[in-house]
Amino acid sequence: MIASSTPSSAATDTRLGILLMLLGMSLFTVNDALGKWLVADYPVAMLLAIRSLFGAMLLAPLILREGVRSVFAVKRLPLHLLRVGCVAGEVACFYWAVRSLPLANVMTIYMAAPLIVTALSVPLLGEKVGWRRWAAVVVGFAGVVIVLNPTGQFDAVPSLVALFGTLVFSTGLISTRLLRDSSNLSLVSFQTFGTGLLGSAALPLVWVPPPGLDFLLLGALGVTALAGHAAMNRSLQLSPAAVVVPFQYVSIIWAVVLDLLVWGTAPTLRIIVGALLIIGSGLFVFHREQALNRGAAAEANASGGPGA
Repeated sequence: MIASSTPSSAATDTRLGILLMLLGMSLFTVNDALGKWLVADYPVAMLLAIRSLFGAMLLAPLILREGVRSVFAVKRLPLHLLRVGCVAGEVACFYWAVRSLPLANVMTIYMAAPLIVTALSVPLLGEKVGWRRWAAVVVGFAGVVIVLNPTGQFDAVPSLVALFGTLVFSTGLISTRLLRDSSNLSLVSFQTFGTGLLGSAALPLVWVPPPGLDFLLLGALGVTALAGHAAMNRSLQLSPAAVVVPFQYVSIIWAVVLDLLVWGTAPTLRIIVGALLIIGSGLFVFHREQALNRGAAAEANASGGPGA
């Protein structure tokens, strides 16, 4: 009875994992669209500070239950602080870029982050990247160039800010990989409180009193971001990464829909082609890494463990 129920349970977990990934990416897209809407009237520092305030209020009970010292008394503190700077920097770049560019354009550029991580993993992590993945990185960067359109109508400043934000985001992902032994609560708490402190430092210079509704919408940025992270993390716990990670790209579809409904902006053929190249390259790199990991695991099993 137990053996026969296991496949059904695994299938249920996989379906739930896919739904949670779709939910998480949808929440992230709503968060990004809300940020684009609000950054037209409020400075980036206010978005960072108020969204972090609401996020911190949600995290506070979890931190108190776990213990403040156990959450914040971490090893490799400089690396945690570097990650905080990367998180704050990439969010600021994203909000700055979407002031002038369609949401889908900026999100498409940010989708190149896994390709940048692959390229940076060689000098920063000492990892080996084969020619197939390097070829995928080149194709993906060609997609980024198509999206940026440097030879045509090129919004230089917001486009380069988005590209820089993607680089900073990728550096943050690498720092997260280096901190994989840290608890998820520590990572989320550091980025929430750290980003809030960095945003608050500039508030005396840029504060604009928001009406009550706008204040709640600014706070909703923090709520949706935390909910999105929770859904995505739970998805990866329930389902194999190879199954759910490709569903992350649904955010591009949502971004296109929101651009059309809210701002009346339709994606150009250039954006569609660039997005397909970036997404296709990212998926190839991901599945290639999965295949290499499976091969390494099979080789280790075949050779036996210590003392074999």
